[in-house]
Amino acid sequence: MLAQQKQDITALFQAALAPILAGTDLAATLVPNVVLERPRDPSHGDVACNIAMQLAKQLKMNPRELATKLVEALLADPARNGLIDAADIAGPGFINLRVSAAAKQAVVKTVLAQGDKFGAADTGAGKKVIIEFVSANPTGPLHVGHGRQAALGDALSSLFVSQGYDVTREFYYNDAGVQIQTLANSVQARLRGHKPGDAAWPESAYNGDYIADIAADFLAKKTVSASDGSPATASGDIEDIESIRAFAVTYLRNEQDIDLQAFGVKFDNYYLESSLYSDGKVDAAVDMLNKSGKTYEEDGALWLRTEDYGDDKNRVMRKKDGTYTYFVPDVAYHIVKFQRGFQQAINVQGSDHHGTIARVRAGLQAVNVGIPQGFPDYVLHKMVTVMKGGEEVKISKRAGSYVTVRDLIEWSGGGDITKGRDAVRFFLISRKADTEFVFDVDVALKTSDENPVYYVQYAHARICRMLEQWTGDEAALANVDLSPLTAPTEATLLATLAAYPEALARAQAELGPHQIAFYLRDLAANLHSFYFAERVLVDDEALKAARIALMVATRQVLRNGLALIGVSAPNKM
Repeated sequence: MLAQQKQDITALFQAALAPILAGTDLAATLVPNVVLERPRDPSHGDVACNIAMQLAKQLKMNPRELATKLVEALLADPARNGLIDAADIAGPGFINLRVSAAAKQAVVKTVLAQGDKFGAADTGAGKKVIIEFVSANPTGPLHVGHGRQAALGDALSSLFVSQGYDVTREFYYNDAGVQIQTLANSVQARLRGHKPGDAAWPESAYNGDYIADIAADFLAKKTVSASDGSPATASGDIEDIESIRAFAVTYLRNEQDIDLQAFGVKFDNYYLESSLYSDGKVDAAVDMLNKSGKTYEEDGALWLRTEDYGDDKNRVMRKKDGTYTYFVPDVAYHIVKFQRGFQQAINVQGSDHHGTIARVRAGLQAVNVGIPQGFPDYVLHKMVTVMKGGEEVKISKRAGSYVTVRDLIEWSGGGDITKGRDAVRFFLISRKADTEFVFDVDVALKTSDENPVYYVQYAHARICRMLEQWTGDEAALANVDLSPLTAPTEATLLATLAAYPEALARAQAELGPHQIAFYLRDLAANLHSFYFAERVLVDDEALKAARIALMVATRQVLRNGLALIGVSAPNKM
């Protein structure tokens, strides 16, 4: 059902309860919580409500007796006309309702009227949310794990936007620390003529071909720019390690920008880890933690009492050598997020970050500045295994040790970047984040039902082809009579369309963008079933018009759902 229809049914129950509550001690204090659910067995009806079982004890009535009174009052209410056809009682007091055909068919006109806004809500109006994802170290190309983060994070951001939230997509650059120095050393080794496998090649160096590319451009004294920040011009001096470092970081940030552009992902803001140090945010966070009384000195190190907040043991903040452990800047960064006015923060990261959750949250509670418990939320994803030609692909020449996002897009598109992006985006959100995923490039290239993105996109293209044959005026469908839509496959399509807004709301609340991929596959399956069971361009003008309206509405919802996850909706395939 549509949200308005649920509200109307809730109002019917509340009106039916009013005279029963009147004159009781509960009349002034009890606010009935009317919960509407779909019966497990469709033969029982369209909507089930257990309100009679909830309130029977408080009203000192038998549940079935109370259910009987509620049903009688509901059926006698003129407001139920056109919405509820019948109501009955099952078991100890469940109330089952049968929604009218007209109410079920109403979704078509709602979709036609709302267009690309169908499914949107304003539940998040006025609430600021920051969603951080990808956040790759600028030490190499983006790998398939980053790709899964990009697909999940971007779809999750769109889900929050659809529900009215003010969303900021943020990329956090870890541009400080040992890995950046390793990058600089790797490029310098290449500049000195060494390569992987040579005796003089550093054991910890990065081995991909991209290191040689950076070295060549550095010698050529080129200038590179990333999506934000100042351009970096190479000095060409192989002993100038600072110039090498700055050039290499900017070079790889630009490479990552190109990968993200190919993937269709844009960020609202880039935040540099180094700025937390240069702006004094890390020192300020440590100072707050010291003043909170939750730190102590032991063995020359500074510790945080994270056990007080549910961690399995206390954690070192500052090591003996005076450097901070990696979770300290994370705490500082999330204090900054809170100070920037975000009521909710969500981090999409690999499952290897699981151990940091308790530490970061403990630090945020210890500073005692009003940050809510459970801040930030985490969506942790497991690894992606890439299969190609029936074999697992473990490395690429470009990266040296892993498959890159660009590799995956190029392979999955067969030379078509849009097709490759669509496949990678759809596949990487098609499973719950905390499950491992096998990405089969051969399946992504198939033009059959076995390929889930093709299956969904073909449903859209099939409708477009059908409407081309019709050649009518879609604007005239606004007033179409939908009563001829009585076939079982039509009823299933109508119910699936009506479930879309609720599917978005649930996926947003549960931080589960995979649910949209599930929904789209169900909608496509129902469309294909309808297509093989019924004809649209029939001689009966009334039936034809109703079915065309149903097809236009289905096409619109397919478009809406695909757009939300960043996948195209082609008219022809």
